Amino acid sequence: MSNDTETHHALLSALKAAEGKGDGSFERAVTEAFAHVFEHLGRLNNHVSVGGPDGEDRHLKPGESSTLR
Repeated sequence: MSNDTETHHALLSALKAAEGKGDGSFERAVTEAFAHVFEHLGRLNNHVSVGGPDGEDRHLKPGESSTLR
């Protein structure tokens, strides 16, 4: 977890350092930050959503929120 926390701090630092430079570094920092967010979302989706044999979404359980897929 500390490694992930370090990654988060590094991504935030890169965003702050690149802001307003106009040399493309901010866009690269945003792209890297979003790539990391999508990694998290992929892991979360794999953890909470168990699809069928063809990868389709499973049916919601009674009272389950669809936003947690």
